[in-house]
Amino acid sequence: MNIPEKEQPPLSKTRRKKQMEELQALGEELVTLSPERLKKIALAENLRDAISAAQRLTRPDEARRRQMQYIGKLMRTVDVEPLRAALALLRGESASETAMLHRLERWRTELLADEKVLHEIASRYPSVDLQYLRSLRRAALKENEQNKAPRSSRAIFQLLKGLENNGADPEDEPGDQDD
Repeated sequence: MNIPEKEQPPLSKTRRKKQMEELQALGEELVTLSPERLKKIALAENLRDAISAAQRLTRPDEARRRQMQYIGKLMRTVDVEPLRAALALLRGESASETAMLHRLERWRTELLADEKVLHEIASRYPSVDLQYLRSLRRAALKENEQNKAPRSSRAIFQLLKGLENNGADPEDEPGDQDD
């Protein structure tokens, strides 16, 4: 039995307060986003301004609390489902970014264990400077033997990350091809 909208009882004060707190929590999540990620989300201009103002308030004081309440108030006039979907998508991007970092970590480990991985990296990334990568590998192995800080190992990781970010197929991994 569906009750028409006009006949539905009004929400209780507790339920209204809970909805407002949920909107404020959603606003808090938006405030924690980086400006680059925030640009990817379609927001009303006044909400975007309120969020950027809250991002400038770094101390957890009364001004920030009031600003967060104001964001929650503004969110009552906005359809929040697209915002929730956009935030879920952004969380998914961070999961894929984490997977990419794990993949690069695995490549670095394989490279340090076996020099043949150099040729696989060279075939995947023709622009790579093999001589530089080979010297980084030797230096990383030497640092590891001498229990020094892993500067070269970090440099290998940054080099692989740069290669990956400059247009590679994330499904392809060294060592996954059938030769």
